[in-house]
Amino acid sequence: SKKLYIMAEKKLTLSTTDKKIAGVCGGIAEHLDLDPSIVRIVWLCFTLLGGAGLLFYLINWLVLSATK
Repeated sequence: SKKLYIMAEKKLTLSTTDKKIAGVCGGIAEHLDLDPSIVRIVWLCFTLLGGAGLLFYLINWLVLSATK
């Protein structure tokens, strides 16, 4: 469908407009067309339930580039 085609063209990047720390959650929310608050809540749950969220955040912060 058209929405899947558009999503495939979008590159996952750090958000420069919707960021609290580095823009990882904002960038993921923009890429998936979700509310950034939902992504942040899910990230917080993963962080509090074993620390995987923190590792995921740090890796993405290092790997993803900022939007242009």
